[in-house]
Amino acid sequence: MNYPLAYLITFTTYGTWLHGDGRGSIDRNHNKYGDEFLPEKENFERQDCKLLKNTAVFLDERDRNIVLDAILSQCDFRGWFAHAVHVRSNHVHIIVSAMEKPEKIMSVLKAYSTRALRASGVERTRFWTTHGSTRYLWTKEKLDMAIKYVRDGQGVMMTYGHSKKQRQEEFSLRYRLGSDGLCKRE
Repeated sequence: MNYPLAYLITFTTYGTWLHGDGRGSIDRNHNKYGDEFLPEKENFERQDCKLLKNTAVFLDERDRNIVLDAILSQCDFRGWFAHAVHVRSNHVHIIVSAMEKPEKIMSVLKAYSTRALRASGVERTRFWTTHGSTRYLWTKEKLDMAIKYVRDGQGVMMTYGHSKKQRQEEFSLRYRLGSDGLCKRE
């Protein structure tokens, strides 16, 4: 199976981006690539707000560092390479190269971030929204643009990190870029 050079994975904290939000949102009927977002509707947002199991989750600096450490630890443990990780107060962006499906990567990173937050004493029913966004980065240009967006396009930098350079060399030894530009297992 061929894999992209990397994935841009984004997920939001629980309760901070509801249907009807002015930034746009999706639902089961509006979730295909290129579909328009749902229109801004205050009553959608109010209705979703009533269904929340706990208050909206905003990560402070301590929590953001816990999440960053959990993500980088899992990437290291699993042999994934994190090109960029930016943990914000209400969402997380990760650019990762891995020979896995992005949904599995997202699930693992959310789970271990949750475990780390709970182990630090943070008590919540839920920390993250269901699923998130998974974009495939097939070219070096797309990868570079995504790294720039995650690192520099988020406003004031909050909690940012990436895998160690040594890990990139190890990752490059295990995987190679084929003549078709796709990542293949050696």
